Amino acid sequence: MKKTMMTTFLLSAALAFGQGPGGTPPDPAKMIEMRVNMLANQLSLTEEQKSQATKIFTDAQTSSQTARTAMETARESLLAAIKTNNVATIDQLSRDIGAATTDLTAIEGKSQAAFYAILTPEQQTKYDSFAHRGPGGPGGPGMGPGPAGMWRRR
Repeated sequence: MKKTMMTTFLLSAALAFGQGPGGTPPDPAKMIEMRVNMLANQLSLTEEQKSQATKIFTDAQTSSQTARTAMETARESLLAAIKTNNVATIDQLSRDIGAATTDLTAIEGKSQAAFYAILTPEQQTKYDSFAHRGPGGPGGPGMGPGPAGMWRRR
């Protein structure tokens, strides 16, 4: 179980930081598929639940695109502002990153809530029992209470 959780964490971390092996962007659909398969294995999801989970996480991925792009742009600009000691720009970009973080946290929280709602009471109990390691638990960085966190940029 620890090996599965660590593998899941590493895969989700790759998504969280927007890079796959060798610095290539991961395929979001593949990451969602892997996430759903991990959850299916750990929670014995039905095919209908797997389909619903895939839609939930795909919708969250899609709706988070704007915030992730804004965060990526702000982080790149922040590096430039640091190099020029532009304090006012650093302050503004920090607020922009905070706003994007807020948006991503809300999107992830809502996707976690939607996923949790499709689980049976027995599955919810098992899901609640997963060892949580920091925000998002073993599924990766994120604010949700379970193994399917997201935080693409952090």
